Amino acid sequence: MIESSGPGWPQFLIPALIALLLGAILPLVIRPLLTRWGVVDIPGHRSSHTTPTIRGMGLATAIAALVAIGISGASGLVEVDRSVLLVVMIGMTLCAALGWAEDYRGLPVRWRAGYQLLIGLAVSSGITFTLATPAWWIPVGTVAIAGYINVANFIDGVNGISGLHGLVVGLAYSYAGWATNISWLTVCGAAIAAAFLAFLPWNLLGKRVFLGDTGSYFLGGAIACCAVGAFLSNIYIEYILSPVVIYLADSGFTLLKRIYRGEAWYQPHRQHVYQRLTDLGMSHLGSALTVTTATVAVTVLTVMALPFEVDGTLWMGFLVICIVVLYLSLPSLIAAVKRRAA
Repeated sequence: MIESSGPGWPQFLIPALIALLLGAILPLVIRPLLTRWGVVDIPGHRSSHTTPTIRGMGLATAIAALVAIGISGASGLVEVDRSVLLVVMIGMTLCAALGWAEDYRGLPVRWRAGYQLLIGLAVSSGITFTLATPAWWIPVGTVAIAGYINVANFIDGVNGISGLHGLVVGLAYSYAGWATNISWLTVCGAAIAAAFLAFLPWNLLGKRVFLGDTGSYFLGGAIACCAVGAFLSNIYIEYILSPVVIYLADSGFTLLKRIYRGEAWYQPHRQHVYQRLTDLGMSHLGSALTVTTATVAVTVLTVMALPFEVDGTLWMGFLVICIVVLYLSLPSLIAAVKRRAA
């Protein structure tokens, strides 16, 4: 594993505190602008909300995280590998910019897909060049980044779910960076976690606002760019995949099911597990907490398995599979219980 010397944990509170402060304050400035620009989400048949709602608040979240990362890297307050950090930060910025273009003006599907692949190619190539890793990982990283941007966008459908996902994955990646002395990952993870934590009150309390594509693209892109950078830095794959397993399982299972049924899989729908939970009467926050609880459980079990020998790892792997299967089966189980009770 490639390791880099880094400072102690308290110094990584710097990006977290900056992102938390900016993430809490910036919406006060950006919300009136979004209203003036008419950046409003109109409910459709895929939507889980029923009234027009301001979207695009992910602009504040993205700026908060990026400024925190930039200050931490440029100021010297936190010792990081600035070359990798710069590539990852550029990738995050491009993802947020693409999402903002979609929120503000709208883009054809082919253009969005093309831009996502270009961002993935640029980031994967930049990290590969910086770390001098084999070039065959470039197409893998390209598809991974473009793919997870869409995964995060697909699952950004109920209040709280993306904010909690950014918080949990950010903390998990920050811990992974700290545990392996990859300090740029700890900085990025801390900033992402704090920025999305700051967004949660705006999304859940009072006059609700949405991240919009700006926020979901930034969320997916930030996680994917960090994941590709971490993988090419030889961090254990368990650290990288465990926080995103539930999102990947929900998206992958739903996609395969729609293809198997002969449905137009590329069209908007309400068949994701988290959406079916709300259709069965669960609140937005209840659905979001269900996804988050499963994510935390998988992450904790996987990280706990790392110090053990093969037998212990296999048992942890079996438990992770059980959690994933239980999560995917939850709507059917709840529906069956309701039918019996009726």
